[in-house]
Amino acid sequence: MTSASPRAGREEAANGPRIVVAGAVSFYVSVGVPDFPLRYTSKCTPRWMAAQVSGSAGHISHVLRTLGADVRLCTVVGRDPLGAHIRSELDHGGLLGPGVVDGGGSSMGVALVAPDGSRLGLPHLEPVNGVTYPFETLRAAARDADLLVLTNAKFVRPLVAPAARLGVPVAVDVHLIADLADPYNLPWLLAADVVFCSHEALPCPPDAWVARILDRYPRCRLVCVGLGARGALLGTREGALLRAEAVAPRGVVNTTGAGDALFATFLHVWSRTGDVERALRMAVLHAGWKVGHRQPVTASLTGPQLAGLANACTPAVVTGHRDDGRRPDGADG
Repeated sequence: MTSASPRAGREEAANGPRIVVAGAVSFYVSVGVPDFPLRYTSKCTPRWMAAQVSGSAGHISHVLRTLGADVRLCTVVGRDPLGAHIRSELDHGGLLGPGVVDGGGSSMGVALVAPDGSRLGLPHLEPVNGVTYPFETLRAAARDADLLVLTNAKFVRPLVAPAARLGVPVAVDVHLIADLADPYNLPWLLAADVVFCSHEALPCPPDAWVARILDRYPRCRLVCVGLGARGALLGTREGALLRAEAVAPRGVVNTTGAGDALFATFLHVWSRTGDVERALRMAVLHAGWKVGHRQPVTASLTGPQLAGLANACTPAVVTGHRDDGRRPDGADG
């Protein structure tokens, strides 16, 4: 099943799709906790602890780069000790470029992870929220790009409307959204060709949400809802509705960043092939593989590795249509 992608009909480039990612990159500490809810105690030895450079834009960029995309990262990093470490890690990963601009401080966060893999994220983005990111820097990164990934970080918000006029398809992930006309996320919803979100806060069944987004926002062509342990649901402008079953080849250790992995992997495969069914299948597989790692944001597969894994463990995809009552089993939650 195909849906016109930014590169549909083009021969695949040796360096992969050219993708701009705008958003926060943060220094994160992940902590293994006994369980949720946490019981108060003045001191508690964690099950484990690890530190890494992450944040939505950082993780998305890492996944895309590892899969083979040409990534142009647009972010804000402070000239502080944390910022020096973040820049070093970005440089090591091939992501440090002219789109990484200076800020007064660096963003950071903590992720608390229970034994079943559930997590509580505590992002601290205040150091970068008020930065005015130069649109000309984003515009320069977007020249000859195939796709713009605009995360919903606060400093990205003023860039969204002008970026939507650059003639490059826009993909967004609005995460825990509950309002079809959410005031904060409205600029992203109006600009997006592709919308991803989580099922966790939706006010209606996922298939109904997909239909409402497509009905309300005419620019949007694809809507995907991450369903956690139930996989993901995708709807297209043409009326197709697909649901991919979740897989976890290595079990579930830490679900931090699973939505980012789903989003990034789908965009990479779709931008190369135009095949939404294959893109959804590979996205669910990659996300399910990553959550089996204690630090999933640092564990990503290359394109050939992901293809090899798909040969041994392929998520089932059920297809239907949102306009004639043929909905994939479980699509209405």
